Amino acid sequence: MILAPIRRRHVLAGAGGLGLTGLAGCATTAPAAPEAPSPSRPAFQPRVLAPLRMDISRLTHMTVCLRPFRAAGPRLDVETVGDKRVVHNYGHGGSGWSLAWGSAQIAARNALEGGARDIAVIGCGALGLTAALTLQRAGANVTIYAAERTPQTRSARATGVWSPDSRIADAARAPAAFGDVWERMARDSWAMHRTYVGLPGRPVFWNDNYILRDAPRPDGTAPAPAPEPQQPAVDFAYYSDRIRDLGSRSRPLEPHEHPFPVAQARLGLTMTFNVAELAARLTADFLREGGRIQQMTFHTPADLARLSEPVVVNCTGYGARALWGDDTITPVRGQISWLAPQPEVDYSLYYNGVSVVPRPDGIVVQALGGSDMFGYGIEEEVADRAEAEQAINTVARLFA
Repeated sequence: MILAPIRRRHVLAGAGGLGLTGLAGCATTAPAAPEAPSPSRPAFQPRVLAPLRMDISRLTHMTVCLRPFRAAGPRLDVETVGDKRVVHNYGHGGSGWSLAWGSAQIAARNALEGGARDIAVIGCGALGLTAALTLQRAGANVTIYAAERTPQTRSARATGVWSPDSRIADAARAPAAFGDVWERMARDSWAMHRTYVGLPGRPVFWNDNYILRDAPRPDGTAPAPAPEPQQPAVDFAYYSDRIRDLGSRSRPLEPHEHPFPVAQARLGLTMTFNVAELAARLTADFLREGGRIQQMTFHTPADLARLSEPVVVNCTGYGARALWGDDTITPVRGQISWLAPQPEVDYSLYYNGVSVVPRPDGIVVQALGGSDMFGYGIEEEVADRAEAEQAINTVARLFA
């Protein structure tokens, strides 16, 4: 939007005009001559968006992540296995990074409840790192045991945007009190993530986000995105209305306010996670503050007997399906096509079922389909180049 030039007389009229009017009734001298117009100033320039280079030749690699969806919501309970007190912290669907700090608060309280201070954390993804740091800062001696470091985990293949209720639960099967639990997790996480904004390496930053739609078809329907796999529909729970006071809301744009060849556009603000840098910082903080990371693979709960710690926090994400035999976890496949980085691009967008997020490590292009059922129930982690090409070509039309 182009703002009109700000002139000194306008400022005076707004800031002091009322005072001058109030004094006019007491004036005993002739009124001053009208002020001469000030020289015109150039208007503020509208925001210029660098074009996204949506070209398949810029594809560097593809990654696939299986999100761990549980109809009842994340598993946050406590159980005893042999002589170990096991605190569960997994099953967050597509909200792992978003809810990590709030979930860590719950896990830490459960872990410290019995008075033990030597605690093991299994898993080195978003939930494992944040749980370990939270426990450590509460006075515990913490060791992370994991088969993989964070860059090799599924957490490293996440989109990296604030999405706290993405496939977090089935509305028909979540406990009645889960909405309250979710809100507390979301608010605690939001507050903690904000402390990483502005730090070196930009572990967390803000992006303008454009939501774009083509004109409806003659029958009144919008152009349909790619077809979705046939699965029984899930009534995914959405709780975002509970935290509408956090962040900003999107607003519709007039045609002159954006360069995209679409019928409708909205502009919002999105918290974005620079996942590689954020994970590296969390790892460095954990180690610097006295934590240890030890490579270890667990095949069954009986393997926990190898640990010396009496309390174990289980942050194995989708891996809990095999390790714990948890058939309540349903995979939700998500594929990212990575294009070479464009440092000049500082906005994200959503168009025709495709999301594009710029990060320092690359341009994230992801087909999201028309609903959260896209990818539901698919356990295949092999990348699909045809899906990548379709997603990239869809967005390329905006910049033709």
